[in-house]
Amino acid sequence: MNAIDLLIAQHRALESKFEDLMTAADTGSAARCKALLAEAGDDLAVHIASEELIFYPAVKARRTEDILMESLEEHLSLKRLLADLLALKPGEDTFKPKAKVLQEQTEHHHEEEEENLFPKVRDLLDERELDRLGEAMLGLQQKLREDGDPRAVALAERNEATPLF
Repeated sequence: MNAIDLLIAQHRALESKFEDLMTAADTGSAARCKALLAEAGDDLAVHIASEELIFYPAVKARRTEDILMESLEEHLSLKRLLADLLALKPGEDTFKPKAKVLQEQTEHHHEEEEENLFPKVRDLLDERELDRLGEAMLGLQQKLREDGDPRAVALAERNEATPLF
């Protein structure tokens, strides 16, 4: 699968899950909020990991380095928000506002990648390279899910941005 197509599909799926989380928070369903947050947190964690470990290093070039550095800082912010949110109970006063901020920052990050990074990457890499990257990213994501709790990996990485190799 083409790496950019994979990432865009995951962007839409994450956005949908955060919408579902906000709906559950509006209805006061603590159990549903907790389940949706766990699911969205795992999806966000494996998505971020595959970008940081495979996609970004593969597309690092003069024309993308600034965008990648900003993206890594945005990932750090998302990891911190996710960690804060996972530490809260769905009924706490700050749960819904923090979930909304995580949703908004995730959407902003997706927009930046899709409008600024992905067009440059399409110019840098051919379809075969993008397909190879997509397969590698899917493989890593599957391994992270099989190894256990992907959210725990993201939580452990919330102190500083991942370096751009």
